[in-house]
Amino acid sequence: MNSGIVNGGISYWFADDGLPPVREPLTGDAHADVVIVGGGYTGLWTAYYLKKTAPFLRITVLEQKFCGYGASGRNGGWLYNGVAGRDRYAKLHGHEAAVRLQQAMNDTVDEVIRAAAEEGIEADVHKGGVLEVARTPAQLARLRAFHEQELAFGEKDRELYGARATAERVRVADAVGSAWTPHGARLNPAKLVKGLAAAVEALGVTIHEATPVTEIRPQHAVTPYGTVRAPYVLRCTEGFTASLKGQKRTWLPMNSSMIATEPLTDEQWAAIGWNGRETLGDMAHAYMYAQRTADGRIALGGRGVPYRFGSRTDNDGRTQPETVAALRDLLVAFFPALAGVRVEHAWSGVLGVPRDWCATVTLDRSTGLGWAGGYVGSGVATANLAARTLTDLVQVDSGQGGPTPLTALPWAGHKVRRWEPEPLRWLGVQGMYATYRTADRRETLTHSARSSRLARVADRVAGRG
Repeated sequence: MNSGIVNGGISYWFADDGLPPVREPLTGDAHADVVIVGGGYTGLWTAYYLKKTAPFLRITVLEQKFCGYGASGRNGGWLYNGVAGRDRYAKLHGHEAAVRLQQAMNDTVDEVIRAAAEEGIEADVHKGGVLEVARTPAQLARLRAFHEQELAFGEKDRELYGARATAERVRVADAVGSAWTPHGARLNPAKLVKGLAAAVEALGVTIHEATPVTEIRPQHAVTPYGTVRAPYVLRCTEGFTASLKGQKRTWLPMNSSMIATEPLTDEQWAAIGWNGRETLGDMAHAYMYAQRTADGRIALGGRGVPYRFGSRTDNDGRTQPETVAALRDLLVAFFPALAGVRVEHAWSGVLGVPRDWCATVTLDRSTGLGWAGGYVGSGVATANLAARTLTDLVQVDSGQGGPTPLTALPWAGHKVRRWEPEPLRWLGVQGMYATYRTADRRETLTHSARSSRLARVADRVAGRG
């Protein structure tokens, strides 16, 4: 374990770019046309598109800490086309509806890049696509099935590689194959969220930070400093949703942890390759995700302690030493040439998981309450599409516009049951991830091309199957 590691402090991204000065909190009761609860990607993109579409709207964003404090400032910087729940939406609404959702996600990667460039946001974006590798026979079988499934959902520009072609892109130890899609980019999450907050403010949106919302009810967002009243109250709180009154079991705050290495030398990069700067993932059940950062580090993440009893969230990203050690072991397993590399930063964050693992966007026309989220770790791009969908739903409801292709997407208005009460919630999640890790170990040891039956059991417990 490295003695000089910075543990927590929100994330490496903020350590690299600096924490922003906190904007003024709410100072008393106020009124708005739209109040948005949550200053992450979903809330800020929603404010951005609403203000662009209807400049006359008075929009207020309320954020408990500072913009990007949650998942938006702590994630792996994967701007990619994955969306939680697509297969379920195909079952519920038909294949073509899910294809439309997937195409919208493909387009969203470019929309985020376009909007950031238009607003002058420099977020270290590099569109190198997404490379997902297989390191066991069972992972390779899942990879090939995944590739065929993506083709069936309309993604015709993806590629499947064998071991040699994979090594030409990035030399991952024991890699036997990979799949690549162009619909992905790496970025610096903190730079994006800070730039987006500044752009939203420049448009005339009011942002109050250090202002925790304790309760949302029709036309009211309640804080310790006053209540903001508005015809529309939009909940954009993702993994922190459980802290709101009455929302404890709505979305489960799932924990994910990351490490960032010291900058690698030219010789180390030469040993690894990775010149295309693709975001990198794998096909394990307890999967990993990584990127080559703009300043030459590897930022790598995966599951640590997956869930805290009672839907509690972490303290500014501090991570258990055993999780840091496990992630470092994973880094060296992928890249043995980095056995001596130092880990300089570790952090954690929470993501929102609905009971059916489906991202959703909803506006209740009878109350004016709306929400978007439940991205299950795919939120960097999905939050943008959700925000544009939520914007269109508000426009329809207020009579400022008609239905759009986005309001017709199958995730609009999707309803999901709540999570089980404690201790069932805690026992279920802990057992699920313990089972996934055991399944990965068995597949590594047996070299079987069949996925472990344990993983299928875990899928059913999770509600994924």
